[in-house]
Amino acid sequence: MGDLHVKDGQPGSLREVFRQISKSAGALVLCGDLTDTGTPSQARVLAEELRACTVPVIGVLGNHDYESGHVDEVKQILCDAGLRLLDGQATEVNGVAFVGVKGFAGGFGPRMLSSFGELAIKTFVAEAVNEAMRLENIMRTVNSQRAVVVLHYAPIVETVEGEPLEIYPFLGCSRLAETIDRFRVSAVVHGHAHRGKYEGRTPAGARVYNVAVHVQKPDRLPYALITV
Repeated sequence: MGDLHVKDGQPGSLREVFRQISKSAGALVLCGDLTDTGTPSQARVLAEELRACTVPVIGVLGNHDYESGHVDEVKQILCDAGLRLLDGQATEVNGVAFVGVKGFAGGFGPRMLSSFGELAIKTFVAEAVNEAMRLENIMRTVNSQRAVVVLHYAPIVETVEGEPLEIYPFLGCSRLAETIDRFRVSAVVHGHAHRGKYEGRTPAGARVYNVAVHVQKPDRLPYALITV
């Protein structure tokens, strides 16, 4: 699941969900925007909620988690609570490798933003390229027969469909899919596109799931149960 947007003053709101997940799944994967504005106090609220989860918890951060400029402290609080935070790393649970980066924006297909023009544009594109390269570097180290890529930003346009067209370029980037399709991947999960579509595929056929809590899942739960 993704886009929890945990706020101050809402303790207890996720505990039952985490208990349910622990009964049904081998791991909980969190796809960014774990906090609403990236404050340490919000991270502490989530850390307390995660005590209800009895399976491994794996995740990446999202853009909201960077908002307040306390990302290092947010990371530390969540890692101390047991979150296996992926930021260009991989971890394995029950024979499944989970590989994660936050990703970045930039658009999709032939209309992706290119590194041309002003320095600000080139810097923006470089961030997207860097995230894709970090994902590729870690994917090359994975030996597991099953691999799940964990992102915040979308790698394909299909799972952002339903959002306003004007913001598509800010919801993800095809550079992530280009990297994913160089490897054997069992599934890709992301969030960020609250009004997007649940399922799509990369050009090479890898399954992609938008698991933002706002997105309607097949069983109408706030989280998706995915078998790999």
